[in-house]
Amino acid sequence: MISQRLEKALNEQLNYELYSAYLYFSMKAYFSKSAWCGFRQWMCVQAHEEMEHAMGIFHYLIERCGTVELEPIAKPEHEWPDALAVFEAAYNHEKTVTAKINELFDIMEEEKDRAALSFLDWYLKEQVEEERNARVILEKLKFIGEDKTALMMLNEDLMKREIHQHDIK
Repeated sequence: MISQRLEKALNEQLNYELYSAYLYFSMKAYFSKSAWCGFRQWMCVQAHEEMEHAMGIFHYLIERCGTVELEPIAKPEHEWPDALAVFEAAYNHEKTVTAKINELFDIMEEEKDRAALSFLDWYLKEQVEEERNARVILEKLKFIGEDKTALMMLNEDLMKREIHQHDIK
């Protein structure tokens, strides 16, 4: 059994992971209005990963005899001035997700729920990668500036990102 406090916190994280998918779908839609199909592809894969993260928490709650409570998902931003602003928002969002996962770890440690700690360990490792990926692209965009050739090269590079199934458990 999972404690009520942890169940509530995991349901909040589940909602935030769903919001994350919404945000990345919104970013994908933003890039869909332009020729930046590589940027669009990157956001599509990111949205898919966030849905996968949400489903991992969903199934974990059920495995632990917890109750899944699906709450309304907040409306994400949908307009940005340029690709740099989109990736600044993505990077800042990933930093917020990391903070929320750290808060979950605090609760799990206080509750002495070692099974939950073990489960969440994958999320923490994944979050390090998520932050790094967004930060690297952001740094590249800052370096590139208005160089159209370099932007096209980055766009082509981002087009190579593919959806991979993760083993969350």
